[in-house]
Amino acid sequence: MKLISDYAIEISTDWKNIPRNASAYLDCMADLEHINDMYFHDSARSIVLYFLANASQWKGENAKRIKAELKQLCKN
Repeated sequence: MKLISDYAIEISTDWKNIPRNASAYLDCMADLEHINDMYFHDSARSIVLYFLANASQWKGENAKRIKAELKQLCKN
């Protein structure tokens, strides 16, 4: 199973010019491993969901695949 930090690296590599609102959550994701982890007082699940809510400008095949994988991860 991929770590959330692995997704953060993959996203950062693929998405150029990340808007600040998405970048803030992506930075948090870089420090997370599993969906049930905590980042200070926020759950990893909420951080990933907030990232997804702010990632609508990210397009392409990688974006579609990674967003779908992250959504599925949040459902578990």
